[in-house]
Amino acid sequence: MNAAHLKLVSAPDPGRRQRAHFCGHCGAPPITLPAPRVCNRCGLGLVLEADAELAPAPGAAFLTVDRALTVCGMSGAAESLLHITEVDAVDRPLAEFLISADGGGSAHSLVALILGATSGAQDGEVAIVRPPDEFGVRYRVRIGACGPPQAALLVFDP
Repeated sequence: MNAAHLKLVSAPDPGRRQRAHFCGHCGAPPITLPAPRVCNRCGLGLVLEADAELAPAPGAAFLTVDRALTVCGMSGAAESLLHITEVDAVDRPLAEFLISADGGGSAHSLVALILGATSGAQDGEVAIVRPPDEFGVRYRVRIGACGPPQAALLVFDP
């Protein structure tokens, strides 16, 4: 092998968490790296990056939410779960679709967790949420940062 084809790589930093790329619509990782901007599997979502432990599995239900607490994106599975299309949900307040199921307003409320994720201060937190007009329905979501652009990723646990 020719030495010109070899390059020096550094060992992974044990303190640094692994990152994963995924489609903002189908949740699948890109077929090729470097990651394209638009999913090369479904062709419908932008490719986002998040902590590997938080990144959704292909076909999972998830939302992306910006610092203004508006929905930026929604997976196909989340569309089915929340009974709304992504086109109808984007640029609307998250509170129209999900609110915290914690009535106490603790420091770990949904709003505080989303703002912490969008600022990069928190990652991998868990919240219990519900649709605003349904009291018997509860969902467990994992919340962390994703991007670009910087947003909060809410992944529904099965």
